[in-house]
Amino acid sequence: MKLKIAILAGDGIGPEIMKQGVAVLNAVAKKCGHEFEYEEALVGACAIDACGDAYPDTTHDVCMRADAVLFAAVGDLKYDNNPTLKMRPETGLLAMRKKLGLFANIRPVATFDCLLHKSPLKEELLRGADFVVIRELTGGMYFGEKHQDNDMAFDTNIYTRPEIERILKVAFEMAMQRHKHLTVVDKANVLASSRLWRQVAKEMEPQYPEVTTDYMFIDNASMRVLTEPRFFDVIVTENTFGDILTDETSCITGSMGLQPSSSLGEHTPLFEPVHGSWPQAAGQNLANPLAQILSAAMLLEHFGLEREGALIREAVNASLDANVRTPEIQVKGGQKYGTKEVGQWIVDYIERQ
Repeated sequence: MKLKIAILAGDGIGPEIMKQGVAVLNAVAKKCGHEFEYEEALVGACAIDACGDAYPDTTHDVCMRADAVLFAAVGDLKYDNNPTLKMRPETGLLAMRKKLGLFANIRPVATFDCLLHKSPLKEELLRGADFVVIRELTGGMYFGEKHQDNDMAFDTNIYTRPEIERILKVAFEMAMQRHKHLTVVDKANVLASSRLWRQVAKEMEPQYPEVTTDYMFIDNASMRVLTEPRFFDVIVTENTFGDILTDETSCITGSMGLQPSSSLGEHTPLFEPVHGSWPQAAGQNLANPLAQILSAAMLLEHFGLEREGALIREAVNASLDANVRTPEIQVKGGQKYGTKEVGQWIVDYIERQ
């Protein structure tokens, strides 16, 4: 298979982990007879510094002519502490999602048996947890009308019926492919937007009679994903709730450096780790590349390359079992490995198979 892949490394640790993701893709291409063509583009703080725009038109053009986008992270400390700035690195991420029509963010949450001890949660709660969070990505407060002055600020949480219907369709169909259990997370006891979510979900339920559908307020859901993670199969929720909830689930995996995701919608699909740019660690060979590498696996699986995705997952699992890990997940007294070393070990594993 031939694939054109846009490479958006972004800021902070992004370029370091992206190098490992591309190296793994190249190893798979060589092993399995595929041809992957890459085109790099700027996004985030590096794009602002270069041309004054966090998501320039040239970058959008690269994404639109690609079959897929592999993205790392955006964010820089120099933008974090000035709330009056109009152009921020994250502005580029939101613009990219909106312009590419990426309304469905799919974030799998699963445990690794050899890393259960790294979670702050009890092992007996975690073992066997395996669910997917589907986050609506182009609506809600992140994109609604905004205002800020010295005395007042607001963000408008707007959702339309078509926006809700299309993300719920993704969620119901995902539940049908898995264990036929869907949890709709909202705040319908307080928010009008959530009441519309619940109304539409109730109307759609009869279209999927095999799916057990339940409803949960976000405050309850945020507690139960940590106390009863095995209860869940597929969770669907709006943009802001999904952002917070999926960061919280890093307590289940033991590290945000282990969580990949895909964003799907109207145009080019995008694949990215869920963690941020960690600018404090940039250039220090400390960052965990596994979420980036697993995002590459999700990219291949999206195009039907299941065997190739499985090979990457096998290599990642083998690296963890062999204690080839970056510092935040390494066992006490284990050998020190950096970003480059973990990536190279996984490449070597793939080449040996």
